[in-house]
Amino acid sequence: MKKQLTFILVLLGFASVAVAQTEKPEGLLPIQPFAAKVNAQAVPQLIDARSAEEFALNHIPDAINFNLQTDGYETLIKGISQSKPVFVYSIANGRSVALASDLRKKGFKEVYVLDGGIGAWTGSGNPLYTTAKKGLTLTEYNQILASNKLVLVDIGSKYCGSCKKVKPILETLRQQHGDALKIIEIDLEESPALIASLKTVSSFPYLLLYKQGEVVLKHAGLTDLKMELDTKLIAAK
Repeated sequence: MKKQLTFILVLLGFASVAVAQTEKPEGLLPIQPFAAKVNAQAVPQLIDARSAEEFALNHIPDAINFNLQTDGYETLIKGISQSKPVFVYSIANGRSVALASDLRKKGFKEVYVLDGGIGAWTGSGNPLYTTAKKGLTLTEYNQILASNKLVLVDIGSKYCGSCKKVKPILETLRQQHGDALKIIEIDLEESPALIASLKTVSSFPYLLLYKQGEVVLKHAGLTDLKMELDTKLIAAK
């Protein structure tokens, strides 16, 4: 009986760990409720938790920029009101979740994190400050779709670690399919207007596969990416 009870307790312990690992970080919000809460504030307390270099290239209007590694961090957070909501984002969820967690430890009660980061913000067509000059236009994009049977679009950022892991997959696909598959790569730093106009990107990396101008696959992130692309490409031929 004791052995059975011990076994059951061990199973419950593993189950608790599994649940904890799948739970979303506190305050993590999808783009629509996040944007709605930001827009409801007359002067939102909006923090971009990326690097200063990233922030200089593009950011949500009215955001300020710092993270846990920023010099003078402790002084900077003293300029933020603990009685009002705080909104945090980065390129994914890593730096923003870490910053939000520290702010809560310091007494901030209402801290929200944008799930999917600036990719989700831009991909939903929300306003963005950017230094990009031209980039690929929607007209040029549609011309590529019209002139190629199969087009794979890789959307991301040069500062996105996960996005860099997509590149070897793209190279493999180029070798496998040759001219039969047109591959285009779109970065936030160069073509934010195009990303916004597509109104489909939910995070970086984000891939779209088109067959004769119609979307046959939308894929966010790296999980099962190569397998899903291979399956769709075989079916599309």
